[in-house]
Amino acid sequence: MSSAIAGAGWLAVAGGVALSVLGPSRMAMAAGVVAAYAGFCGAVVAHHRQRRARVAALAGTEDGATLVVYASQTGFAEQLALQTATALQGAGMPVQLLSLAAVDGRRLQACRQALFVVSTTGEGDAPDSASGFARRLLAGADGLHRLRYGILALGDSSYARFCAFGHALEGWLQRQRAQPLFDLIEVDNGDAGALRHWQNHLSALSGGAEIADWERPRYQHWRLAQRHHLNPGSQGAPAFHLVLSPPDGAAPDWQAGDIAEIGPCRAPSEVDRLLAQLGLDGATPVRCDGADTTLAAALATRLPLPAPHLAAMQGVAPQQLVDALAPLPHREYSIASLPRDGQLELLVRQTRHDDGEGGSRLGLASGWLTEHAALGSRIALRIRTNRSFHPPADERPLILVGNGTGLAGLRAQLKARAAAGRRRNWLLFGERSAQHDAFFAGELAGWLADGTLARVDHAWSRDGNAPRYVQDALRLQADGVRQWVADGAAIYVCGSLQGMAGGVHDTLAGILGEDTLRRLADEGRYRRDVY
Repeated sequence: MSSAIAGAGWLAVAGGVALSVLGPSRMAMAAGVVAAYAGFCGAVVAHHRQRRARVAALAGTEDGATLVVYASQTGFAEQLALQTATALQGAGMPVQLLSLAAVDGRRLQACRQALFVVSTTGEGDAPDSASGFARRLLAGADGLHRLRYGILALGDSSYARFCAFGHALEGWLQRQRAQPLFDLIEVDNGDAGALRHWQNHLSALSGGAEIADWERPRYQHWRLAQRHHLNPGSQGAPAFHLVLSPPDGAAPDWQAGDIAEIGPCRAPSEVDRLLAQLGLDGATPVRCDGADTTLAAALATRLPLPAPHLAAMQGVAPQQLVDALAPLPHREYSIASLPRDGQLELLVRQTRHDDGEGGSRLGLASGWLTEHAALGSRIALRIRTNRSFHPPADERPLILVGNGTGLAGLRAQLKARAAAGRRRNWLLFGERSAQHDAFFAGELAGWLADGTLARVDHAWSRDGNAPRYVQDALRLQADGVRQWVADGAAIYVCGSLQGMAGGVHDTLAGILGEDTLRRLADEGRYRRDVY
């Protein structure tokens, strides 16, 4: 608090006696400060009342609702849980928001999907409000086979037991046979990158809904240098190998496992249609995100205007229109290259969503990157560190498991291992057909030839041969997996959350035992980047 405001607080308590010792002009100034401070306090109180009202409004029950649960010591977890619930509700999902203190085993058993936003306090303790839950449930409860869950764990890495309560909650849910929607996300002192990762999962959970970022994006501008269609003729959706050149004079740095966050743009045809409906000129100069640009370029980066509001926006000044619309949300992609390659590479599959009119529309970012952006276009991009998927720092063997575009993250791991001269690597990879979907086949063959890869096992789901899926390939090689793990191997999994990740996890648990797999995760030898 500033000294002026602190003084005003004192003056407000002391009343007229304190004011009377000042001259008339200083009395007026002090009185103004007091009034301003009173207004400030009133605004803070009103804000907290509004937040409590919003929390209370979301606490009602609704069949099929996603349960958003918070355990907060300072209020930050509650704030993030409220933002989470509001975002999902805005995407059309029924939501119930509750404190962990109000949750019991019966409620969880009746729930199909729950998101937990939980803090750790002190040296690894649950927040005060959650201590009752910890006593009642963490010691044991009935199974939660139907429950699918996600956890956002808040903590401070300067403490030895970082995010300990979040991990304890995860361990308990796993023992109750609940199924993770995605891996636990650790947030170190409010790390913005981790919170963006959580938002990305929220968008996926809501069917690709365009949920605005909670903070103003700060991108660099890369250039789309190359785009190659990798699987023409495939029964699957088109997949593209993209090459992006860094900004002029920049030397971006990242590690294998890190994530590219893309700031997409709407298709030019969508922007032209909006401009025509509003009767506006796309060449009109405006300010957007702190820079001078044109109205058309600005609208390309903004969330669509809902059809019912178009009429109300007629006649609105171009700058007011830009200011009123939220930025498009980012999308995340595993980086498939290393800085030493001189370029950032992605493997992106086109996604499609129901357009509500009996047809489909291209996904926001995949459509921008694979179809709408012309070669040479500027691509808004920022790199997010993903420490939980960085490669092993030693010579230990590495088992890499994935499917589809998950090969991007595994490719970067192999590049890092090759550069470090670490050669005991085993890739198990699943896709549709050997004829159309053998991504980076020449590169993998080269790594087999030079010894970077000790072995490769493919699973082609549409070729009619065994194994069909990558988890089937794992099961067939169970003895080899056990031997590599006994030799100290780490297991890295990258690819689709639905189907593959759960199937691979269950297969590994069957091969190694659940206790062993949990121990490997605790030791950092079982890591996943799934989406």
